[in-house]
Amino acid sequence: VVDVVNPATGMAWMDRNLGASRAATSSADTEAYGDLYQWGRAADGHEKRTSGTTTTLSTTDQPGHGDFILAPNSPYDWRSPQNDNLWQGLEGVNNPCPVGYRLPTEAEWNAERSSWSSNNSAGAYASPLKLPVAGYRNFDGGSLSSVGSRGFYWSSTVDGALARRLAFSSSNASMSSPIRAYGHSVRCLKD
Repeated sequence: VVDVVNPATGMAWMDRNLGASRAATSSADTEAYGDLYQWGRAADGHEKRTSGTTTTLSTTDQPGHGDFILAPNSPYDWRSPQNDNLWQGLEGVNNPCPVGYRLPTEAEWNAERSSWSSNNSAGAYASPLKLPVAGYRNFDGGSLSSVGSRGFYWSSTVDGALARRLAFSSSNASMSSPIRAYGHSVRCLKD
Protein backbone atom coordinates (compact mmCIF):
# COMPACT_ATOMS: atom_id res chain seq x y z
CA VAL A 1 0.00 0.00 0.00
CA VAL A 2 1.36 3.40 -1.02
CA ASP A 3 0.10 6.57 0.64
CA VAL A 4 -0.50 9.95 -0.95
CA VAL A 5 -1.02 13.03 1.21
CA ASN A 6 -3.08 16.02 0.17
CA PRO A 7 -1.09 19.02 1.48
CA ALA A 8 -4.29 21.10 1.57
CA THR A 9 -6.08 18.73 3.98
CA GLY A 10 -3.17 16.85 5.57
CA MET A 11 -5.06 13.59 5.04
CA ALA A 12 -3.24 10.46 3.84
CA TRP A 13 -5.01 8.15 1.37
CA MET A 14 -4.19 5.01 -0.56
CA ASP A 15 -2.77 5.99 -3.94
CA ARG A 16 -5.27 3.81 -5.82
CA ASN A 17 -8.82 2.48 -5.74
CA LEU A 18 -9.37 -0.83 -3.99
CA GLY A 19 -8.79 -3.60 -6.51
CA ALA A 20 -6.74 -1.43 -8.90
CA SER A 21 -3.38 -2.69 -10.11
CA ARG A 22 -1.84 0.80 -10.02
CA ALA A 23 -2.40 4.47 -9.34
CA ALA A 24 -4.06 6.21 -12.29
CA THR A 25 -1.86 7.48 -15.12
CA SER A 26 -4.87 9.23 -16.70
CA SER A 27 -8.48 9.90 -15.75
CA ALA A 28 -9.61 6.95 -17.90
CA ASP A 29 -6.79 4.51 -17.00
CA THR A 30 -8.58 1.14 -17.02
CA GLU A 31 -5.88 -0.47 -14.85
CA ALA A 32 -6.67 2.10 -12.13
CA TYR A 33 -10.47 1.61 -12.07
CA GLY A 34 -10.45 -1.16 -9.48
CA ASP A 35 -13.46 -2.88 -7.96
CA LEU A 36 -17.06 -1.75 -7.44
CA TYR A 37 -18.50 -2.35 -3.96
CA GLN A 38 -22.08 -2.41 -2.78
CA TRP A 39 -22.33 -0.09 0.22
CA GLY A 40 -21.38 -1.83 3.46
CA ARG A 41 -20.21 -5.13 1.95
CA ALA A 42 -16.86 -6.72 2.65
CA ALA A 43 -14.44 -7.81 -0.07
CA ASP A 44 -16.10 -11.18 -0.74
CA GLY A 45 -15.86 -11.33 -4.54
CA HIS A 46 -19.05 -9.37 -5.31
CA GLU A 47 -16.93 -6.29 -5.99
CA LYS A 48 -15.27 -7.78 -9.07
CA ARG A 49 -16.69 -6.23 -12.23
CA THR A 50 -17.47 -9.66 -13.69
CA SER A 51 -18.86 -11.33 -10.57
CA GLY A 52 -22.10 -13.29 -10.85
CA THR A 53 -25.42 -11.91 -9.70
CA THR A 54 -28.26 -13.11 -7.51
CA THR A 55 -31.69 -11.71 -6.65
CA THR A 56 -31.64 -13.22 -3.15
CA LEU A 57 -31.15 -10.49 -0.55
CA SER A 58 -28.89 -11.19 2.41
CA THR A 59 -30.30 -11.27 5.95
CA THR A 60 -26.80 -11.02 7.45
CA ASP A 61 -23.80 -8.68 7.20
CA GLN A 62 -21.83 -11.36 5.32
CA PRO A 63 -23.91 -13.00 2.58
CA GLY A 64 -21.60 -16.03 2.41
CA HIS A 65 -21.03 -15.79 -1.36
CA GLY A 66 -19.36 -13.52 -3.89
CA ASP A 67 -22.35 -12.63 -6.05
CA PHE A 68 -23.43 -9.06 -6.69
CA ILE A 69 -26.88 -8.85 -5.07
CA LEU A 70 -29.50 -7.28 -7.32
CA ALA A 71 -32.05 -5.19 -5.41
CA PRO A 72 -34.72 -3.87 -7.79
CA ASN A 73 -37.23 -3.11 -5.01
CA SER A 74 -37.37 -0.57 -2.18
CA PRO A 75 -35.28 0.10 -0.14
CA TYR A 76 -32.86 -1.04 -2.90
CA ASP A 77 -30.30 -2.55 -0.56
CA TRP A 78 -28.45 -5.88 -0.78
CA ARG A 79 -29.24 -6.49 2.91
CA SER A 80 -32.68 -6.95 4.44
CA PRO A 81 -33.20 -5.54 6.96
CA GLN A 82 -30.78 -2.68 6.35
CA ASN A 83 -27.82 -2.16 8.68
CA ASP A 84 -26.59 1.44 9.10
CA ASN A 85 -23.61 0.34 11.20
CA LEU A 86 -21.45 -1.08 8.40
CA TRP A 87 -18.22 0.59 7.23
CA GLN A 88 -18.17 2.88 10.29
CA GLY A 89 -14.58 3.72 11.20
CA LEU A 90 -11.39 1.68 11.45
CA GLU A 91 -13.07 -1.23 13.21
CA GLY A 92 -16.24 -0.94 11.13
CA VAL A 93 -18.12 -4.12 10.25
CA ASN A 94 -17.10 -5.27 6.73
CA ASN A 95 -14.42 -2.57 6.36
CA PRO A 96 -12.84 -3.65 3.03
CA CYS A 97 -9.76 -1.45 3.49
CA PRO A 98 -6.33 -2.71 4.57
CA VAL A 99 -5.44 -2.60 8.27
CA GLY A 100 -5.10 1.03 9.39
CA TYR A 101 -7.40 2.34 6.64
CA ARG A 102 -11.13 3.01 6.45
CA LEU A 103 -13.86 4.49 4.29
CA PRO A 104 -13.87 8.31 4.34
CA THR A 105 -16.86 10.22 5.72
CA GLU A 106 -18.86 12.66 3.62
CA ALA A 107 -17.10 15.56 5.39
CA GLU A 108 -13.68 14.11 4.50
CA TRP A 109 -14.66 13.77 0.82
CA ASN A 110 -15.93 17.36 0.85
CA ALA A 111 -12.61 18.56 2.28
CA GLU A 112 -10.76 16.80 -0.55
CA ARG A 113 -13.12 18.13 -3.20
CA SER A 114 -12.78 21.71 -1.94
CA SER A 115 -9.02 21.50 -2.61
CA TRP A 116 -9.38 20.53 -6.28
CA SER A 117 -8.34 22.89 -9.06
CA SER A 118 -11.75 22.40 -10.69
CA ASN A 119 -14.98 20.85 -9.40
CA ASN A 120 -15.20 18.03 -11.98
CA SER A 121 -13.43 14.89 -13.22
CA ALA A 122 -10.41 16.92 -14.39
CA GLY A 123 -10.00 18.30 -10.87
CA ALA A 124 -10.47 14.82 -9.40
CA TYR A 125 -7.62 13.48 -11.51
CA ALA A 126 -5.40 16.55 -11.02
CA SER A 127 -5.68 16.14 -7.23
CA PRO A 128 -3.09 14.17 -5.23
CA LEU A 129 -5.57 11.26 -5.22
CA LYS A 130 -5.68 11.03 -9.06
CA LEU A 131 -9.27 9.73 -8.96
CA PRO A 132 -10.25 7.96 -12.20
CA VAL A 133 -13.66 7.79 -13.91
CA ALA A 134 -14.29 4.12 -13.05
CA GLY A 135 -18.08 4.14 -13.62
CA TYR A 136 -20.53 2.10 -11.54
CA ARG A 137 -22.47 -1.15 -11.47
CA ASN A 138 -26.26 -1.10 -11.67
CA PHE A 139 -28.34 -2.31 -8.72
CA ASP A 140 -31.10 -3.86 -10.81
CA GLY A 141 -29.26 -5.84 -13.50
CA GLY A 142 -25.58 -5.76 -12.59
CA SER A 143 -24.48 -4.05 -15.81
CA LEU A 144 -21.65 -1.50 -15.90
CA SER A 145 -22.40 2.15 -16.69
CA SER A 146 -20.50 5.43 -17.15
CA VAL A 147 -17.13 3.63 -17.30
CA GLY A 148 -14.58 6.12 -18.65
CA SER A 149 -16.84 9.14 -18.17
CA ARG A 150 -17.93 9.41 -14.52
CA GLY A 151 -16.58 8.50 -11.09
CA PHE A 152 -18.54 7.37 -8.02
CA TYR A 153 -16.88 6.91 -4.62
CA TRP A 154 -18.61 5.68 -1.48
CA SER A 155 -18.35 7.39 1.88
CA SER A 156 -19.17 5.75 5.21
CA THR A 157 -21.95 8.29 5.83
CA VAL A 158 -25.55 7.08 5.75
CA ASP A 159 -28.60 9.16 4.78
CA GLY A 160 -31.77 7.42 5.88
CA ALA A 161 -32.15 4.31 3.70
CA LEU A 162 -29.44 5.69 1.36
CA ALA A 163 -25.70 6.33 1.65
CA ARG A 164 -23.58 9.31 0.64
CA ARG A 165 -21.17 9.24 -2.29
CA LEU A 166 -18.85 11.54 -4.20
CA ALA A 167 -19.85 11.69 -7.87
CA PHE A 168 -18.09 13.53 -10.68
CA SER A 169 -18.22 13.98 -14.44
CA SER A 170 -16.60 16.33 -16.95
CA SER A 171 -19.08 19.05 -15.97
CA ASN A 172 -19.29 18.89 -12.16
CA ALA A 173 -18.66 17.09 -8.87
CA SER A 174 -20.94 16.80 -5.86
CA MET A 175 -22.05 14.65 -2.96
CA SER A 176 -25.30 12.75 -3.46
CA SER A 177 -27.37 10.02 -1.83
CA PRO A 178 -27.86 6.92 -4.00
CA ILE A 179 -29.32 3.58 -3.00
CA ARG A 180 -26.91 1.18 -1.31
CA ALA A 181 -27.15 -1.64 -3.86
CA TYR A 182 -25.13 0.27 -6.47
CA GLY A 183 -21.54 -0.85 -7.05
CA HIS A 184 -19.16 2.10 -6.54
CA SER A 185 -15.43 2.64 -6.19
CA VAL A 186 -13.75 2.65 -2.79
CA ARG A 187 -10.73 4.82 -1.92
CA CYS A 188 -9.37 4.16 1.56
CA LEU A 189 -8.27 6.85 3.99
CA LYS A 190 -5.47 6.27 6.50
CA ASP A 191 -6.82 6.59 10.02
